[in-house]
Amino acid sequence: QVQLVESGGGLVQAGDSLRLSCAASGRAFSSYHMGWFRQAPGKEREFVATISWTGGFTYYTDSVKGRFTISRDNAKYTVYLQMNSLKPEDTAVYYCALKGGAGVTTSVSRYDYWGQGTQVTVSS
Repeated sequence: QVQLVESGGGLVQAGDSLRLSCAASGRAFSSYHMGWFRQAPGKEREFVATISWTGGFTYYTDSVKGRFTISRDNAKYTVYLQMNSLKPEDTAVYYCALKGGAGVTTSVSRYDYWGQGTQVTVSS
């Protein structure tokens, strides 16, 4: 069984930065692709960023390109999401997720394990 625990969320002002962390336990973390997703009130969960198991490939949704950076430290079983220049529309609960098997993906349904989420609120 895999456990994912997010941290680092909070209330910030527009233009500020936050770094989210997701600590994994229970499996060989370095063998799995990781993703960050978010869900705003009344909306579906949406893809934010993904990183391959080596860390050599990353992909972002258009709305965060140039502002967010996903990274991972396999020795620490942790994936990060550095969020800069935050906007009110970034307000959401942010979830990390782990995907087994070949290939990275932006699809919510393809991820096998999920964390409990961390709230990010950006005020204008």
